[in-house]
Amino acid sequence: MRSRTALWFECKIKYEKTMEDGLQKKITESYVVDALSFTEAEKRILEEMSSYISGEFEVNDIKRATYKEIFFSDEELADRWYKAKLQFITIDEKTEKEKRSNANYLVQAGTLNGAVKNLDEVMGGTMIDYVIAAVAETTLIDVFEYKKKEEEDKPEFES
Repeated sequence: MRSRTALWFECKIKYEKTMEDGLQKKITESYVVDALSFTEAEKRILEEMSSYISGEFEVNDIKRATYKEIFFSDEELADRWYKAKLQFITIDEKTEKEKRSNANYLVQAGTLNGAVKNLDEVMGGTMIDYVIAAVAETTLIDVFEYKKKEEEDKPEFES
């Protein structure tokens, strides 16, 4: 499990997909990219999608994603993305009352229970008191994080 803090943009891509029955159907899919601006997000999603989609496609929408961090999983069956809302618990020094602040995270896992486990794995290693307020599966297809050119050229496994 590794995490990454960055600027994230959610991009909706519309294209014609050949279904299992052979018919063409217009579909819209959501992806997340790591970018510094809306312009860079559009450029990155166009580059990423051109290697997956043959034929024409269009970027329907780009918006800033509100994820504080994204937790990636190396598990083979981790093929879904879950949005998690965490509440961080602090004590106000003046009033001595409990305060809760919210943050959204994106977690890669194979199941809802796996997403909760991955969250606890990462957050359990911190000194922060937190509560998992909500976890829900998203419709995101994939997340494309920024890679430096030399990272892209390296083989994933070296012998």
